Amino acid sequence: MEFGARLKEIRTSLNISQKELSEKTGLTIRTIQRIENNEVKPSLHSIKVISDALEIESSELIEKFDTKPYEFDINLKITDMNQFLSDLKTLVKTHWKTIFIIVLVIYLFTSYTDIKSGIMDAWSGR
Repeated sequence: MEFGARLKEIRTSLNISQKELSEKTGLTIRTIQRIENNEVKPSLHSIKVISDALEIESSELIEKFDTKPYEFDINLKITDMNQFLSDLKTLVKTHWKTIFIIVLVIYLFTSYTDIKSGIMDAWSGR
């Protein structure tokens, strides 16, 4: 069963309309319709807010697939730019510290020789 069909099945079993789900999640009705019709694949943020609104675990919405460990099927298709930007904004808001630390570590790693020579120069009094 695809994600959209599973979402619709759970939503209707809980007697929740698409409009009610839209109001609870902050997603547009059209986005929910497109997800249920499998026109788009929901982002992780969308899955999270939908599962929270339905008061279920995210794992109940996501079907288990027979994939090998460490095998990924990455298919990025941006069909709703506003939703993408909203998800990106939420991601940065919630994880800005982690993103900052990663960027800092990358900067320090790439500048290691410059930093080391600066410390050695300062240590030797140059």
